[in-house]
Parts: sequence; C-alpha cells; structure tokens
Amino acid sequence: MSTQIVVAGAVIADTEAGPALLIAQRRRPPELAGLWELPGGKVQPGESEPAALARELAEELGLDVDAIRVGQRIGADVELPGLILRAYRVDRVRGEPRPDDHQALRWVTAVELSDIAWVPADRAWLPDLARAL
Repeated sequence: MSTQIVVAGAVIADTEAGPALLIAQRRRPPELAGLWELPGGKVQPGESEPAALARELAEELGLDVDAIRVGQRIGADVELPGLILRAYRVDRVRGEPRPDDHQALRWVTAVELSDIAWVPADRAWLPDLARAL
C-alpha cells in the first residue's frame, strides 16, 4: 500500500496586526471538528505537490488557482499511518478566502500560534510557522 501525500498551505499575508497566518477550523471528522489546521488536501496521482496545494486551496477557500503562489516547504514531514503531511508557504496574490470547506477561517499572528486548538498533526510545524511570520 502506498503512502498518501497530503499538502498543507501556510498562507501568510500582511495585516493591520502585522504578518499573519490563515488557519481553518475543521467541520469533520467528529474527533477533529472545531480544531484548527492549515488548509490543504491530498495530492492526486500525476499531480505535483504545489499544483495539488493550489487546487485544494482554490477549492477550500474559493480562490482562483492563479491567485495562489506556492513557495518553499515549511518544516519537516509529519508522518501518520498511511499519510505524509507536508507544509508549504503560500502567498495569496489576490482574492478574499472564504470558509467553503471549513466552519471558519481566521488570521493569526506569531504570538497567537501557541494559543490555538490545533489538530495534533499540525502542532509539529508551530516553531517553523512562527519563524516564517
């Protein structure tokens, strides 16, 4: 059985409070509902990781694929049974994200990162995300 790659986007933007990270609150599954994560999703066969991330963010956030610029990796792989999670820095070129696939979206600054109720897997990236901000 092959391992599924899941890509997550660290969407960073300048806000009135300074550089901020876009986080998304999960609707499902029940054990993760209400927790916060970096938006993203599964890489399809034959798809590059950056292309998959741009597609997933467009689907989940209601942005045009060409309104998203996927940059460098952030942090190390997070391995779960049957999954490898990889985070990438993402710059939003234009458009306002909408919570199409999540309960809510929120912009958080570096000082707020440790106060968020994260999905367990995404906690591994917190030091790297703080540095990116």
